[in-house]
Amino acid sequence: MINNTDDAYLNSCRDALQAEQTKSLSQTNNWEHVDREKVHNEWDLLYKDIAQLIDTNKPEDEEVQKLMGKHYAIACKFYRPSKKAYIGMGLFYNDNEDMKNYHNAYHPKMVEFLIDAIHYYSETYL
Repeated sequence: MINNTDDAYLNSCRDALQAEQTKSLSQTNNWEHVDREKVHNEWDLLYKDIAQLIDTNKPEDEEVQKLMGKHYAIACKFYRPSKKAYIGMGLFYNDNEDMKNYHNAYHPKMVEFLIDAIHYYSETYL
């Protein structure tokens, strides 16, 4: 999956995430419309569900992809990321040490799994 994607494309996904988030943050006064406590609780429950599937499922499996639909829906509470920006979000989870540590606290392979699951979801549904 993502391992077969060239670096230029992945970097364009990182750039799309940065550009779209920056624009959204400036247009929404730093996402003041988002109930952050509620959203963080939603992320927490979702990541606990995903963590249970990592050792027994592939990122492209239907059960995982249903959860990725929920993941995308939560992300859309901030703004609606494009296909490339959503892929960039998965990459950001690995590129940013704090995000990597946060996600991998749910499962040691969480970030690696999310990158592939987000990539598959983006290519299939966005």
